[in-house]
Amino acid sequence: MSRNQNAVFEGDAVAGPVLRFDGVGMRYGRAPEVLKDVSFDLAAGSFHFLTGASGAGKSSLLKLIYLAERPSRGTIELFGRDVDAVHAADRPFLRRRIGVVFQEFRLLEHLSAFDNVALPLRIAGAKAESYRADVAELLSWVGLKDRMHALPPTLSGGEKQRLAIARAVVNRPDILLADEPTGNVDDAHAIRILKLFVELNRLGTTVLIASHDEDLVARSGQPVLHLDRGRLRMFGRGVGERAG
Repeated sequence: MSRNQNAVFEGDAVAGPVLRFDGVGMRYGRAPEVLKDVSFDLAAGSFHFLTGASGAGKSSLLKLIYLAERPSRGTIELFGRDVDAVHAADRPFLRRRIGVVFQEFRLLEHLSAFDNVALPLRIAGAKAESYRADVAELLSWVGLKDRMHALPPTLSGGEKQRLAIARAVVNRPDILLADEPTGNVDDAHAIRILKLFVELNRLGTTVLIASHDEDLVARSGQPVLHLDRGRLRMFGRGVGERAG
Protein backbone atom coordinates (compact mmCIF):
# COMPACT_ATOMS: atom_id res chain seq x y z
CA MET A 1 0.00 0.00 0.00
CA SER A 2 1.06 3.60 -0.55
CA ARG A 3 1.30 6.12 2.29
CA ASN A 4 -2.08 7.63 1.31
CA GLN A 5 -3.76 4.22 1.27
CA ASN A 6 -2.42 3.47 4.74
CA ALA A 7 -3.89 6.70 6.08
CA VAL A 8 -7.32 5.20 6.64
CA PHE A 9 -5.81 2.57 8.91
CA GLU A 10 -3.43 4.86 10.80
CA GLY A 11 -6.00 7.45 11.85
CA ASP A 12 -4.89 10.33 9.61
CA ALA A 13 -7.44 12.90 8.55
CA VAL A 14 -9.38 12.03 5.39
CA ALA A 15 -10.97 14.65 3.15
CA GLY A 16 -14.77 14.46 2.95
CA PRO A 17 -17.22 12.62 5.23
CA VAL A 18 -15.97 9.93 7.60
CA LEU A 19 -18.99 7.80 6.71
CA ARG A 20 -21.14 7.58 3.58
CA PHE A 21 -24.03 5.27 2.70
CA ASP A 22 -25.16 5.33 -0.93
CA GLY A 23 -28.26 3.35 -1.92
CA VAL A 24 -27.64 0.73 0.75
CA GLY A 25 -29.98 -2.23 1.16
CA MET A 26 -29.60 -5.04 3.68
CA ARG A 27 -31.35 -8.34 4.29
CA TYR A 28 -30.69 -11.41 6.39
CA GLY A 29 -30.67 -14.47 4.19
CA ARG A 30 -33.74 -14.51 1.94
CA ALA A 31 -35.89 -12.41 4.27
CA PRO A 32 -37.24 -9.03 3.13
CA GLU A 33 -34.82 -6.12 3.33
CA VAL A 34 -34.45 -4.53 6.77
CA LEU A 35 -32.77 -1.48 5.22
CA LYS A 36 -33.92 -0.03 1.90
CA ASP A 37 -32.09 2.49 -0.27
CA VAL A 38 -30.40 4.21 2.67
CA SER A 39 -28.16 7.16 1.75
CA PHE A 40 -26.52 9.66 4.11
CA ASP A 41 -23.20 11.24 5.03
CA LEU A 42 -21.63 11.91 8.44
CA ALA A 43 -19.05 14.66 8.68
CA ALA A 44 -16.01 14.33 10.91
CA GLY A 45 -16.75 15.62 14.41
CA SER A 46 -20.54 15.51 13.97
CA PHE A 47 -23.08 14.26 16.54
CA HIS A 48 -26.33 12.58 15.51
CA PHE A 49 -29.10 10.48 16.98
CA LEU A 50 -30.55 7.54 15.06
CA THR A 51 -34.21 7.02 15.90
CA GLY A 52 -37.05 4.75 14.84
CA ALA A 53 -39.48 2.21 16.21
CA SER A 54 -38.40 -1.24 17.29
CA GLY A 55 -37.61 -3.21 14.14
CA ALA A 56 -37.00 -0.11 12.03
CA GLY A 57 -33.42 -1.19 11.30
CA LYS A 58 -31.35 0.87 13.77
CA SER A 59 -29.19 -1.99 15.07
CA SER A 60 -28.73 -3.36 11.55
CA LEU A 61 -27.48 0.01 10.33
CA LEU A 62 -24.98 0.18 13.19
CA LYS A 63 -23.75 -3.35 12.39
CA LEU A 64 -23.02 -2.26 8.84
CA ILE A 65 -20.98 0.69 10.12
CA TYR A 66 -18.79 -1.38 12.45
CA LEU A 67 -18.39 -4.08 9.79
CA ALA A 68 -20.24 -6.85 11.60
CA GLU A 69 -22.49 -7.25 8.54
CA ARG A 70 -22.27 -6.44 4.85
CA PRO A 71 -24.91 -4.73 2.72
CA SER A 72 -26.96 -6.65 0.18
CA ARG A 73 -26.48 -3.78 -2.25
CA GLY A 74 -25.24 -0.22 -2.39
CA THR A 75 -21.96 1.32 -1.23
CA ILE A 76 -20.59 2.10 2.22
CA GLU A 77 -17.49 4.27 2.58
CA LEU A 78 -15.51 4.64 5.80
CA PHE A 79 -12.81 7.30 5.98
CA GLY A 80 -12.93 7.69 2.22
CA ARG A 81 -12.63 3.99 1.38
CA ASP A 82 -15.24 1.64 -0.07
CA VAL A 83 -15.41 -1.04 2.64
CA ASP A 84 -15.99 -3.77 0.05
CA ALA A 85 -12.63 -2.89 -1.50
CA VAL A 86 -10.75 -3.24 1.81
CA HIS A 87 -8.83 -6.52 2.04
CA ALA A 88 -10.05 -8.89 4.74
CA ALA A 89 -6.65 -8.71 6.49
CA ASP A 90 -6.97 -4.92 6.78
CA ARG A 91 -10.54 -4.78 8.09
CA PRO A 92 -9.50 -5.17 11.77
CA PHE A 93 -7.35 -2.03 11.45
CA LEU A 94 -10.34 -0.17 10.07
CA ARG A 95 -12.51 -1.42 12.94
CA ARG A 96 -10.06 0.01 15.46
CA ARG A 97 -11.11 3.48 14.35
CA ILE A 98 -14.68 2.70 15.46
CA GLY A 99 -15.75 2.38 19.09
CA VAL A 100 -19.00 0.56 19.89
CA VAL A 101 -21.14 0.68 23.03
CA PHE A 102 -23.38 -2.36 22.82
CA GLN A 103 -26.89 -2.43 24.28
CA GLU A 104 -26.08 -5.55 26.32
CA PHE A 105 -22.67 -4.15 27.49
CA ARG A 106 -20.66 -7.30 26.53
CA LEU A 107 -18.35 -6.95 29.54
CA LEU A 108 -16.20 -9.90 30.61
CA GLU A 109 -17.50 -10.78 34.07
CA HIS A 110 -14.29 -12.44 35.27
CA LEU A 111 -12.22 -9.30 34.58
CA SER A 112 -12.11 -6.20 36.75
CA ALA A 113 -13.40 -2.87 35.50
CA PHE A 114 -9.80 -1.83 34.85
CA ASP A 115 -9.01 -4.98 32.87
CA ASN A 116 -12.22 -4.71 30.82
CA VAL A 117 -11.22 -1.23 29.69
CA ALA A 118 -7.60 -2.24 29.09
CA LEU A 119 -8.53 -5.33 27.06
CA PRO A 120 -8.62 -3.63 23.60
CA LEU A 121 -5.15 -2.22 24.26
CA ARG A 122 -3.82 -5.61 25.37
CA ILE A 123 -5.27 -7.26 22.26
CA ALA A 124 -3.52 -4.61 20.15
CA GLY A 125 -0.22 -5.59 21.78
CA ALA A 126 0.30 -2.65 24.15
CA LYS A 127 2.34 -3.22 27.32
CA ALA A 128 0.68 -2.62 30.69
CA GLU A 129 3.16 0.08 31.68
CA SER A 130 2.23 2.07 28.58
CA TYR A 131 -1.48 2.28 29.32
CA ARG A 132 -1.94 1.84 33.09
CA ALA A 133 -2.15 5.57 33.85
CA ASP A 134 -4.39 6.29 30.84
CA VAL A 135 -6.89 3.57 31.77
CA ALA A 136 -7.04 4.79 35.37
CA GLU A 137 -7.63 8.35 34.14
CA LEU A 138 -10.38 7.20 31.79
CA LEU A 139 -12.14 5.29 34.58
CA SER A 140 -11.96 8.41 36.72
CA TRP A 141 -13.44 10.46 33.86
CA VAL A 142 -16.50 8.19 33.64
CA GLY A 143 -16.92 8.27 37.43
CA LEU A 144 -15.56 4.81 38.22
CA LYS A 145 -12.30 5.74 39.94
CA ASP A 146 -13.33 3.91 43.11
CA ARG A 147 -14.66 0.88 41.23
CA MET A 148 -11.74 0.06 38.95
CA HIS A 149 -11.03 -3.24 40.75
CA ALA A 150 -14.69 -4.30 40.91
CA LEU A 151 -16.06 -7.14 38.79
CA PRO A 152 -18.98 -6.34 36.45
CA PRO A 153 -21.55 -8.47 38.39
CA THR A 154 -21.07 -6.13 41.37
CA LEU A 155 -21.73 -2.98 39.34
CA SER A 156 -25.05 -1.21 38.87
CA GLY A 157 -26.62 -0.83 35.42
CA GLY A 158 -25.40 2.75 35.17
CA GLU A 159 -21.89 1.77 36.22
CA LYS A 160 -21.80 -1.03 33.65
CA GLN A 161 -22.91 1.39 30.95
CA ARG A 162 -20.20 3.90 31.82
CA LEU A 163 -17.65 1.08 31.92
CA ALA A 164 -18.76 0.00 28.44
CA ILE A 165 -18.32 3.58 27.22
CA ALA A 166 -14.81 3.73 28.69
CA ARG A 167 -13.86 0.49 26.94
CA ALA A 168 -15.29 1.75 23.64
CA VAL A 169 -13.21 4.94 23.67
CA VAL A 170 -9.93 3.68 25.18
CA ASN A 171 -8.45 3.39 21.66
CA ARG A 172 -9.52 6.98 20.92
CA PRO A 173 -11.77 6.02 17.99
CA ASP A 174 -12.68 8.45 15.23
CA ILE A 175 -16.31 7.24 15.28
CA LEU A 176 -18.27 6.19 18.37
CA LEU A 177 -21.48 4.18 17.93
CA ALA A 178 -23.89 3.51 20.79
CA ASP A 179 -26.91 1.20 20.63
CA GLU A 180 -29.60 2.29 23.13
CA PRO A 181 -26.99 3.40 25.70
CA THR A 182 -29.59 4.72 28.15
CA GLY A 183 -32.09 1.87 27.83
CA ASN A 184 -31.16 0.29 31.18
CA VAL A 185 -30.66 3.36 33.36
CA ASP A 186 -32.82 5.98 35.04
CA ASP A 187 -33.19 9.59 33.87
CA ALA A 188 -30.38 10.93 36.04
CA HIS A 189 -27.90 8.38 34.72
CA ALA A 190 -29.17 8.93 31.16
CA ILE A 191 -28.31 12.63 31.42
CA ARG A 192 -24.88 11.81 32.83
CA ILE A 193 -24.21 9.39 29.97
CA LEU A 194 -25.34 11.97 27.41
CA LYS A 195 -22.88 14.47 28.90
CA LEU A 196 -20.08 11.95 28.43
CA PHE A 197 -20.96 11.59 24.75
CA VAL A 198 -21.14 15.36 24.32
CA GLU A 199 -17.70 15.77 25.89
CA LEU A 200 -16.26 13.08 23.61
CA ASN A 201 -17.74 14.89 20.63
CA ARG A 202 -16.14 18.14 21.76
CA LEU A 203 -12.80 16.34 21.71
CA GLY A 204 -13.36 15.53 18.02
CA THR A 205 -15.05 12.11 18.00
CA THR A 206 -17.90 11.60 15.54
CA VAL A 207 -20.85 10.27 17.57
CA LEU A 208 -23.93 8.33 16.40
CA ILE A 209 -26.39 7.15 19.06
CA ALA A 210 -29.30 4.83 18.31
CA SER A 211 -32.07 5.60 20.79
CA HIS A 212 -35.82 5.35 21.27
CA ASP A 213 -35.66 7.83 24.20
CA GLU A 214 -37.53 10.78 22.69
CA ASP A 215 -36.99 12.97 25.75
CA LEU A 216 -33.24 12.43 25.66
CA VAL A 217 -33.08 13.15 21.94
CA ALA A 218 -35.09 16.35 22.37
CA ARG A 219 -33.00 17.42 25.37
CA SER A 220 -29.75 16.95 23.45
CA GLY A 221 -30.62 19.39 20.68
CA GLN A 222 -28.60 17.26 18.24
CA PRO A 223 -29.67 16.45 14.64
CA VAL A 224 -31.59 13.25 14.02
CA LEU A 225 -31.60 10.46 11.44
CA HIS A 226 -34.97 8.70 11.51
CA LEU A 227 -35.62 5.18 10.19
CA ASP A 228 -39.14 4.10 9.30
CA ARG A 229 -39.50 0.42 8.29
CA GLY A 230 -36.01 0.34 6.86
CA ARG A 231 -36.11 3.66 5.04
CA LEU A 232 -34.38 6.84 6.12
CA ARG A 233 -37.40 9.12 6.15
CA MET A 234 -36.20 12.30 7.81
CA PHE A 235 -33.10 14.33 8.42
CA GLY A 236 -32.78 16.61 11.41
CA ARG A 237 -31.02 19.94 11.22
CA GLY A 238 -27.47 20.01 9.99
CA VAL A 239 -27.32 16.38 8.82
CA GLY A 240 -26.79 16.91 5.12
CA GLU A 241 -28.57 17.21 1.83
CA ARG A 242 -28.87 13.60 0.70
CA ALA A 243 -31.71 11.34 1.78
CA GLY A 244 -32.68 7.80 0.89
